[in-house]
Amino acid sequence: MKKVYIWGFLIVIVIAIGIGVTLLNLNVGEEEATDNETTDTNTADAQTLVEQYEKPVAQETFEEEYDVIVIGGEPEGVAAAVSAARNGQKTLLIEKREELGGLFTYGMLNFLDIPQGEGGKNVSEGIFKEWHELVGVGNAFGIEEAHAAFKHLVDNEENLTLTSETEVTDVVKDDTNTITSINISNEHGEFEVAAGAFIDATQDADFAVMADAPYFTGGEDIGIADKRMAVTLMIHLKGVDWDGIRTAVEEETFGTSAMNDHVAWGFGDLHYDYKPVQENTRLRGLNLAKVGDEYFINALQIFGINGLDEESKQKAIDMGKEETEHIVEFLRAEFPGFENAEIASFPEELYVRETRHVLAEYQLPMSDVWTNKDHWDSIALGAYPVDVQAQTTEDYGYVIADPIQYAIPFRSIVPKEVNGLLVVGRSAGFSSLAAGSARIVPTGMAVGEGAGVAAAVSNEEEMTFRDMTENEDIISQVRTKLDEQGAFVDHFDVGYPYQDEWYDESIQKLINYGVVVASYTNELPVDDQASNQALVNVLNSAVQRANGSFYDLNSAAMQEMYSMAFEGEAQDLTKEMFLNMVAGIFAQDASEANWDALIEKGVVTADSVEQIPDENVQYKHIYAIAADIVTYLEMQA
Repeated sequence: MKKVYIWGFLIVIVIAIGIGVTLLNLNVGEEEATDNETTDTNTADAQTLVEQYEKPVAQETFEEEYDVIVIGGEPEGVAAAVSAARNGQKTLLIEKREELGGLFTYGMLNFLDIPQGEGGKNVSEGIFKEWHELVGVGNAFGIEEAHAAFKHLVDNEENLTLTSETEVTDVVKDDTNTITSINISNEHGEFEVAAGAFIDATQDADFAVMADAPYFTGGEDIGIADKRMAVTLMIHLKGVDWDGIRTAVEEETFGTSAMNDHVAWGFGDLHYDYKPVQENTRLRGLNLAKVGDEYFINALQIFGINGLDEESKQKAIDMGKEETEHIVEFLRAEFPGFENAEIASFPEELYVRETRHVLAEYQLPMSDVWTNKDHWDSIALGAYPVDVQAQTTEDYGYVIADPIQYAIPFRSIVPKEVNGLLVVGRSAGFSSLAAGSARIVPTGMAVGEGAGVAAAVSNEEEMTFRDMTENEDIISQVRTKLDEQGAFVDHFDVGYPYQDEWYDESIQKLINYGVVVASYTNELPVDDQASNQALVNVLNSAVQRANGSFYDLNSAAMQEMYSMAFEGEAQDLTKEMFLNMVAGIFAQDASEANWDALIEKGVVTADSVEQIPDENVQYKHIYAIAADIVTYLEMQA
């Protein structure tokens, strides 16, 4: 068994309007359990760590120079720092908060998404696996246990110094745009510290941006820069009766659901039964984690929030707190097991899914995820479904595809323009769509571990990160070291849907823009009869995402095409109808309103046109022509 998804009540709506078959799920993504045995997170070892735990401190003094400096005490940063230290590097880990763990601890996101690849193998091993074992190997973990486990990993490395409540205030670069040192500040004063290598492990790539690394935000790479997925404020309760939850599962009180001794999931009918009090909030089906006598729920969605704006985020926290009060009141009255539930606390931070994407030497595209692609410079593997969360209260989000496994190359953590820097975490060099899979924390910790090793090799070999991206022997050293310390970086050869079909590359082109959506099944209606309305929907999405300026200039033609297609019933698409619609957008005059002229102009290719039958045009023919058009528009941009 490859994966077991923890979903809410699955509502499947088949949409055949030209973007493939989409599964709309009230609990899209972030609900994956693994085939691991789920154990109590409050194990004796975890409790011992908690009892022995001492909070980090702000260092009073610093070395003038370190081998590696990691900025950000997120899980990815801990993995990077520990990895560098284990490879003999004198390492400094800087965290602006009081404690480690970031999203896992300050955001209380303690329901784990563990990606499993070919044969059901966990692909996030190494340092993530060590941490996971420390907190109990379950699908959920305690917040105190997480703090203690991260600190334990750091404390065990003699080459590693941690300073908390310390801010980076400035970046110093030389005339080759290489970072040489940074200025930092804490309660003990201001300091300048140098290093041979720097790793940004902040959630939003704040350090990379401070160093002037180029980036884009949201879905800017696919023409939807204002794309903002819902943020979440976790709900932390006490006084829940687990036997009552079991009753709700057995009686399907809020729809299909499931549970074990420590997690429960589903209850998708809550989406309809709970009426939000505040605008731009929504309760989806519950992901409920039991940790001792504490209970954590990932279900409250808050829309329209700018994850890079502190005022906007604080507004979301305030909204979330108020809505949580109403949610708990509803659960007490309507949901078995919650009769005596009380709010235990509120998270200090939001769960923000997406902000910046740093431009890297290789921007991992969605097509690599779709095709389960390996890379010569792989430093980690991903395998999680490509999860695009809801962006408004009117949509439910969707899953573009569910890969078996794919490689994350070293080149994707080397930012353009700035030297001496690697970027790990959700803001690394992934396309906005590929990030829907690569952003999960276990994958990020695997990438962080790879960055730590790469920094060590860079220093030892006196080779820049950018030069390393072209040196197979050096990357082989990195991969060998990762393998020796328990990371999973084996090369692989895995097939993918529609491989070697004549329209294979067309699907890859379109999926890079999210024009086709294959969902968890990885299926597209390639052989289904297409309609004129399906063609309009695909063309509209492809043109808008590939070249927004062209779309705006030709908006009248696009609108006319749309109106004509939808003024009546859908019609089976013919080759003549196909030509008329494409020519209506791209032909300057009647002389260009034929396939030969469109081929000569470069709008479409002869190979794609030759595949189109006179009657009974299928989706695969639409995909081929749409991909040609995207290629043409990319060149015009």
